[in-house]
Amino acid sequence: MSNASCGYCHPENEYVLWRDDQCRVLFVEQTDFTGWCRVVWNEHLAELSDLDQQQRNRIMQVVAEVEKNIRQLLSPKKMNVASLGTGLPHLHWHIIPRNEDDSHFPEPVWCQPLRQGVVRPLPENFVAEMKARLNAAL
Repeated sequence: MSNASCGYCHPENEYVLWRDDQCRVLFVEQTDFTGWCRVVWNEHLAELSDLDQQQRNRIMQVVAEVEKNIRQLLSPKKMNVASLGTGLPHLHWHIIPRNEDDSHFPEPVWCQPLRQGVVRPLPENFVAEMKARLNAAL
């Protein structure tokens, strides 16, 4: 099932790190939170409970694998994992590495910034390493 007006059903300029027939992992560029990724369910569904148990297990396996590898590669202070979807009701998760010197810490990234944050440089091999690790694990 697809929705004609949904940006996840009809993506433009996605930076795909990994995909299969059920979901995909996207690298989010143009952000102050270095290493931000999204896990997107391919079919247009709005809620986790719209999936059957096997599908729920799969999406959570992918979310956990992305989170684990971001932690290993970037060593953030904390990881934020969120499925909101109020702005775009297509099932997806944000996996966001957080550090004490980012502009919003300890508040959510969707709140007003608390300070001028430090934007950490992305390690040169981050994208290639994430692709390799996700392909090996999933």
